[in-house]
Amino acid sequence: MAKEIPDLVAEARAGTGKGAARQARRAGKVPGIVYGDGKDPQPIQLDFNPLLTKLRAGRFMSTLWNLKVEGQDDVRVICRGVQRDVVKDLPTHIDFMRVHRNSRVNLFVNVEFINHEDSPGLKRGGTLVVVRPEVELVVTASDIPEQITIDLTGRKIGDVIHINDVELPKGVRPTIERNFVIANITAPSGLRSDDNEAEAEEAAEA
Repeated sequence: MAKEIPDLVAEARAGTGKGAARQARRAGKVPGIVYGDGKDPQPIQLDFNPLLTKLRAGRFMSTLWNLKVEGQDDVRVICRGVQRDVVKDLPTHIDFMRVHRNSRVNLFVNVEFINHEDSPGLKRGGTLVVVRPEVELVVTASDIPEQITIDLTGRKIGDVIHINDVELPKGVRPTIERNFVIANITAPSGLRSDDNEAEAEEAAEA
């Protein structure tokens, strides 16, 4: 069964430029633009509160949306950028790109770690150091994974988790070709100190 594509309601926005954008914001709207697919850019605006709710819910930029603008055909879009107020961290402008269900796009997808309790390294007091909390992937617009899941079962102190250790969904690949590090499990500080002392003693004896 195909995953349902959520609706995102917007209005056509008359005019472009800073003046029109400020006018939209004064009216409680967030100005935006829709581009791509060989068509002219379309200025839009979205109600501030519903948009803020969706942004705070997470995965906004890795979701395929069905953009609904009155008087126009629905169009599939993916968010390509959210400008925010530097002080209040609230959205001030938003960019969308038109896509089709079978379009291949680059998206950052969150990494989720499971079964912490089944990791011998973490049980010994080791620390999970996350190098990449999200990974940029090439995906099909209609089949975007919610997250990448990494199982920590059996992971020991000193283990390093690379992208090649992760089973990605069919048709999904990372944008970076090299086998980069996602996370590792480091020793607790006390254990590291003991190891360093032992190495120092061995060196002295040698």
